[in-house]
Amino acid sequence: MLIPLARRVLTEADPKVVGKFLYNFGFKGIRSVELYKRRLRRGESFPPFLFISVISGCQLRCQGCWVDVEAPSRRLSLQDLNRIVGDAKKHGNSYFGILGGEPFLHPELLELFAAHPDCYFQVFTNGQLITDEVARELRRLGNVTPLVSVEGTSIVSDERRGRLNVLNKTLAGLEQCRRNRLLIGVATSVCQSNIEELVTEAWLLRLIEMGVHYVWFHTYRVIGPNPSPGLALRPEQVVAVRRFIVKMRAKLPIAIVDAYWDDQGEALCPMATGISHHISPYGDVEPCPIIQFARETIHDRESLFETMTQSAFLRDFRETAAKTTRGCIVLERPDLVKNLVLAHAARDTTQRASALAELERLQPRGSQHNPGHEIPEDHWAYRFAKKHWFFGFGAYT
Repeated sequence: MLIPLARRVLTEADPKVVGKFLYNFGFKGIRSVELYKRRLRRGESFPPFLFISVISGCQLRCQGCWVDVEAPSRRLSLQDLNRIVGDAKKHGNSYFGILGGEPFLHPELLELFAAHPDCYFQVFTNGQLITDEVARELRRLGNVTPLVSVEGTSIVSDERRGRLNVLNKTLAGLEQCRRNRLLIGVATSVCQSNIEELVTEAWLLRLIEMGVHYVWFHTYRVIGPNPSPGLALRPEQVVAVRRFIVKMRAKLPIAIVDAYWDDQGEALCPMATGISHHISPYGDVEPCPIIQFARETIHDRESLFETMTQSAFLRDFRETAAKTTRGCIVLERPDLVKNLVLAHAARDTTQRASALAELERLQPRGSQHNPGHEIPEDHWAYRFAKKHWFFGFGAYT
């Protein structure tokens, strides 16, 4: 599997794109995790991977979206973005997940990427704004991988995303990425309406034909102002998704990302382990993208490092989550999330100002934590990588 995948990447992607990935994401990403381990031994928790929502606006209206897409669009300034990235770089960070809304609606996004050639950016996008011009610039920069969301067949995509002709427009963006020889990913929020079509070997083979190099399966989260609980997976379906991922990793020349399990198949939460936190389009420092409450902002101190390492709110969220479950505390114990918010007098960080009421309406449900159904990694490369760079970091003791 590794040799055919490497051959695909080396022959399909631009050499500069491959080089930036191997150095900025691979070598420097490993180094950032090692530095995080050292910080933990000093009692400092600053995540090696930051996720930044650069803008709240989006042209789609997806079912279950938690972002303020109906409100006036807000965005982080380029000055703020450069300060966030620059401060994180001082502490060894090199990878940044760029979210929205739709990130490519931010008018200065490409300037951000150009300002930090020593970093690697993964853009979570619906792909519809990736024109030939945009894709050519991403190729020139070399330090960006578009992660394009695909949520199902044509009919399902239109229903899930609240617009017409969604899939064709998204696939057009994917084709621009392929033509410009980018390193390309496809993400799917696995739910009841797409699990039968997209969590299949046939779909992965089709993605390979389209020039996609990696996929990211993440399970649908019931959250936001208009959650769709009917889309949520049943516990046995979550186990089936995990089994499929492990099997396909050892079979097909396409990389498969997941963020919920370690090398032994034990569930984990990236927020609880401290390896990632989130910055909102308004500058709020949040535990993760779906927890829209905060005590601190990027403007409170000159150093984001100091803000995060000294945050009692983030620390209590990590510790409470880790003591409660190896899964998602928001799904399993929304009551504890509410208690933490109230105990710290945390602000609702949405424009709609209804996040606490939304939290109170949530019904507890299962997540990736399903004791007795652990499925260890089968392929040695994934097993090795997760054992050393993606695990519990002592949170679950």
